[in-house]
Amino acid sequence: MTKLSIACVQVNADTNMARNVEIACDLVRQAADAGADLIGLPENVALMAANEEDRLENAYRPADHPALKAFADVAREKGVWLQAGSVAALRTDGSLANHAFLFDDQGRTVADYEKIHMFDVDLPDGSRYRESTMFNPGDKAVLATTPWGGLGMTICYDLRFPHLYRDLARSGAAMLTCPAAFTKVTGDAHWEVLLRARAIECGAFVFAPCQTGNHPGGRRTCGHSLIIDPWGVVLADGGTDVGFCIAQVDLSEVARVRGTIPALDHDRPYTPPVTQERQAAE
Repeated sequence: MTKLSIACVQVNADTNMARNVEIACDLVRQAADAGADLIGLPENVALMAANEEDRLENAYRPADHPALKAFADVAREKGVWLQAGSVAALRTDGSLANHAFLFDDQGRTVADYEKIHMFDVDLPDGSRYRESTMFNPGDKAVLATTPWGGLGMTICYDLRFPHLYRDLARSGAAMLTCPAAFTKVTGDAHWEVLLRARAIECGAFVFAPCQTGNHPGGRRTCGHSLIIDPWGVVLADGGTDVGFCIAQVDLSEVARVRGTIPALDHDRPYTPPVTQERQAAE
C-alpha cells in the first residue's frame, strides 16, 4: 500500500486551549471527510502561550493531557492517522518538553518525539526567542512505522539541521513531517526553500503543518503549510488562512527518485577543516 492522501491542518492558536483543540479537531474531521488518510497538525497546536505562566499552568503529563486525549479520540472517530502537531508536556522527571505524538486510526499512540533543537535566536525585527529556557531538548531521533512506510518526525527549528533528516531518510523514512510555528520573518524568507531542500536531499515526501497569523505576546507566524514530493515539487500550500490543504501521494515515487539520484548512498568519510582558531594557534 503506497498511495494515500495527506492533509496539513493550519490553525491560529491562542491561550484558550479548549477552543484551540475544538477548532483543530473540527478541521481534522473536515480533512478526513475530504479523503485524508494521514493528517498533520502544527506545533503548539493546543496553546500558543503568551508567557511562561500560561505554559506552566497548562502543562500536563501526556497521559493526562486534555489535548492529546481529544486528538486520540478524533483519530479513532474518523479512522485516520494523526500526527498531532506538538504540545508542551511533562516528562516523568517533571521537566517540560515539546512533544510530537503520532496516533493511529484507532487512537493509539504510535510514536512520541521530543524536539531536539531549541529556537534561541534574535531576529532582525527585534523579536527575541529563548526556547531553551522553556523546554528541555530531546536527544533521540524518532522513525515511526505506518501502513504506508516510515515516517520521520521533527519539529519546527529542527528544519535547519539537515543531518537529522538525512539520518531519518537513511533509516527508512519515506515521509518526513515538520509541524511548526515558524515566525513570519523567518518563514517568509526560509520556510519553503528549506522544506523543499529537505525533500530533495532525502528523496522523501515532506509535510509541514504550520501556525498562521497573529498570536498573544506579539508573535506572528507565517502559515503556508506545505506538502512536497521527493523531487521538491510543492503539491499543496495552505496559504495564510485557517483551514487545511490536502494532496494525494504515491510513496513508490520515493524509490524512483532515490534510484535516479542515490545521494543517500554516496556519503564518504572526510577530515573536517581545521578551525581558524587552531590555525592561528599553530
